[in-house]
Amino acid sequence: MTGGGAGRPPGGGRDAHYSDIPGLARVTGPARDLAPGRDHEEDCCAVDDSVLRAMARWPDVPAVFGWLSLDRRGRFLIKGETIANRAAREFIARNYAADAQGRWYFQNGPQRVFVQLDYTPLVLRLEADGSLVDHTARTFAPLTQVCMDEAGAVLLAGPRGVGLLDDRDLDAFSARLRGARGEPLDEDEVAARLETLATGAVVALSVALADGSFAVTPVRAADVPRRFGFEPQPGP
Repeated sequence: MTGGGAGRPPGGGRDAHYSDIPGLARVTGPARDLAPGRDHEEDCCAVDDSVLRAMARWPDVPAVFGWLSLDRRGRFLIKGETIANRAAREFIARNYAADAQGRWYFQNGPQRVFVQLDYTPLVLRLEADGSLVDHTARTFAPLTQVCMDEAGAVLLAGPRGVGLLDDRDLDAFSARLRGARGEPLDEDEVAARLETLATGAVVALSVALADGSFAVTPVRAADVPRRFGFEPQPGP
């Protein structure tokens, strides 16, 4: 059966597979490396050939809502369960995009499976050289904006949208913080400025990344979807 909420959810206590989602077309191919460094236009069209053929053959397959989600560490989940199969995870990542309404989805053959977001549509890892890679293994560049919310979460914006920095990289990010003119700060100065930033006040704080030096500005978590143009809980 096809459609959101239809069928039986995967049972508890086991790893999920993308085929647990009701009504999905089974058109996956073998696992392959994800392509880095594509811009937004390419990403919107960067789907497998098998998916494009299925979309042409079955253009009116209803979408699925409420089954697939993305957590704050960039993991796709089916009804809250991890996806153990590497080929399935990579297939979802390769065919992940957004529509004109800012709803992110996995295009599986002719069917769109919309993704519920724990926070942002992209989750980023900070590399040793200061570059960023998103959870689909694409290079996240060029960077345009760096923000921090009231809970200390770091958000970075670029042409593909906005991404949450994985919390495992917060220490490495903090080590790159500088004053507004790039001057070094000691740990106490960094801590004091971050505390002020969390209140929503603008502070003299920047971060040195591979794309350059960026001011770190405050943002409220509740304002992030509207400000960056995405729908965290997509519906029909």
